[in-house]
Amino acid sequence: MAKRRPSSHHRAASEAAPAASADTGIQAFSFGDPTPVLDRREILDYAECLNAGRWYEPPISFEGLARSWRASVHHNSAIAVKRNVLASTFKPHPFLSRSAFQQLAQDYLVFGNLYAEVVKNRLGGVMRLDPAPAKFVRRGVDLARYWWVPGWNQECELGEVFHLMEHDINQEVYGLPEYLAALNSAWLNESATLFRRKYYLNGSHAGFILYLTDAAQNQGDVDALRKALKDSKGPGNFRNLFMYAPNGKKDGIQIIPISEVAAKDEFFNIKNVTRDDVLAAHRVPPQLMGIIPNNTGGFGDAGKAAKVFYENEIRPLQARFEELNDWIGEEVVSFEPYALADAVA
Repeated sequence: MAKRRPSSHHRAASEAAPAASADTGIQAFSFGDPTPVLDRREILDYAECLNAGRWYEPPISFEGLARSWRASVHHNSAIAVKRNVLASTFKPHPFLSRSAFQQLAQDYLVFGNLYAEVVKNRLGGVMRLDPAPAKFVRRGVDLARYWWVPGWNQECELGEVFHLMEHDINQEVYGLPEYLAALNSAWLNESATLFRRKYYLNGSHAGFILYLTDAAQNQGDVDALRKALKDSKGPGNFRNLFMYAPNGKKDGIQIIPISEVAAKDEFFNIKNVTRDDVLAAHRVPPQLMGIIPNNTGGFGDAGKAAKVFYENEIRPLQARFEELNDWIGEEVVSFEPYALADAVA
């Protein structure tokens, strides 16, 4: 992955500053085995954010959040819908382009944090606002300084930074996204899909089991049948096998389809339930995400759903982004009315 190159206005880390050692530098976090909410992990709420010397580490893995964004198609799509609506209504400003705002909005929706770094001209005036990817930004111990930490021993201090965060109930250093409660469902959705893919790709299953009890069969035919079953893997799996049995008894050969076992699993139920959990966490109407309804009645009027979605979700997000105006002292962030919502009003 290409790392963000510090520009000339960045102030490099001072040699006199205490260096982060191997045991106090970038901390490694991982999403482990499924754990109930009311379990031993709540002790981490007391630890809050670990002190890494010059900055605090996030309370959860931002690397894990970045990977989880693509774990579930519904999780990814719900964030993309909000980002696209926000970007489509944003009014570009000389300090902040539409592309830069789109990156800020995506960081805020995925990580619960956005960082806009002020780039000044030689006279000290504001020239533009640069998005600093939230995955690699760390907040300093004094909370007014911010560090760019893309890897070990690659840190540098950022300049003047606007930090907007989704507030957390356990600490006030970093924001956390509001969809965390749905991550287990998103991961379960991914696991169900991967399990089904592995089932089809392993190539070690036949279409059915041929159950032979007729003693009148020739042993050579039995051996040939056994060999055919053994070789039924790779391209051509699920092949049907034929056996000629003259003078055989009724029910001497039985066919037990293996594929019925796979058809009776909970794949579709898991996919549907986890999808509903993720959509409930993001509060995005399914008809805005291209989901096909299972019932004949459908999901209802998409225009009315878009209006409710705009009023309840997009406008509060726009209000949060407008906090940048109070911080910088100029109306940099402003939005146009949502065209679809006006059309159906």
